[in-house]
Amino acid sequence: MELKPMKILIIEDDINDCNNFLKCLKSRNDFELIAITDSDVEALNYVQLKHPEGIVLDIELNNSNSGNTDSLEFLQTLNNLNLDYRPIIIVTTHINSQRTYEILHRYGVDIILYKNHPTYSCEHVLNKLLILRDTSSKNSLSVLKNEIVDNETKISNCIYHELDLIGITPNLKGRKYIHDAIFYLLTSPNSNVSVMQYLTKIHHKSSTTITNGIQNAIIHAWRVSSIEDLSMYYTARINYETGLPTPMEFVYFYVDKIKKLI
Repeated sequence: MELKPMKILIIEDDINDCNNFLKCLKSRNDFELIAITDSDVEALNYVQLKHPEGIVLDIELNNSNSGNTDSLEFLQTLNNLNLDYRPIIIVTTHINSQRTYEILHRYGVDIILYKNHPTYSCEHVLNKLLILRDTSSKNSLSVLKNEIVDNETKISNCIYHELDLIGITPNLKGRKYIHDAIFYLLTSPNSNVSVMQYLTKIHHKSSTTITNGIQNAIIHAWRVSSIEDLSMYYTARINYETGLPTPMEFVYFYVDKIKKLI
C-alpha cells in the first residue's frame, strides 16, 4: 500500500534555511508541509491541531519573534502533552557537543544533524525523515503482528477453559472441532466461508463426521458433568425433547459468551 505524503512541521528561524526547505518541498510530492515557524510556542499548537508525522527542529531559535530561543523547552513540553502517537523528530544544529546530543536523545529526538557537516542539506534532512518513517512503519507492523498473535492465544485459551468447565476434555475428538469452529467465528466474522466449510477443509473430514464429533462431545459433557455446573456455565435454553443443544446452538452460544469475556 502506498503511503500518503508525510505531514511535517519545520521549526526554523534562519530565513535561508526556510527558503531552502520550501524550494526542496516544491519539487517533491512525498511531503505535506503543515507549517514553517520560528516559534516553539506556535509549533506546539500546530502539533496539537495538525498532528505532524515528522518534525524538523532547529535547536537554536536565536531570531525567533515569539517563544524561546532554546528548543529544549519545546521537547520537554512535547513529551508532557501525552500524545496518542509519537512524531519523528530530527534536530538540526550548529552545536557539536556530545553532552547536548545525549540530552536531546533523552528527550526523544530520533536524529541530530550537524548543520556544518559537508553532507548537510535540506534534501538530506527530508530523506532522513522518510528513512525513519519506513523504519517506524516496519516496527509498528511487527508490534501489530505480535498483538494479533497474543490476542489469538488469549481467545484460544479462553475457549479451552470454557470447554474444560463443562467436561469436554482433551481426549474427545469433538473438542478440537468445537474449538476451531468457535475460534473461526470469533476471528473471521466477515468471511464468506461457512463454519462447516472451514472445518471440513482444515480437518479433511466430511461434515457428517465433524457434526457427529461435536455432538458426541456434547453428549459426553451432559453425561459426566453435574446439573449445577451445566446450569452455571451453559445458560442457553435447551430443547426439552432432546435435553441437549445441537452442535451449532452449542458453538454459537460460546461465540457470544467468549465475545463478552474477551
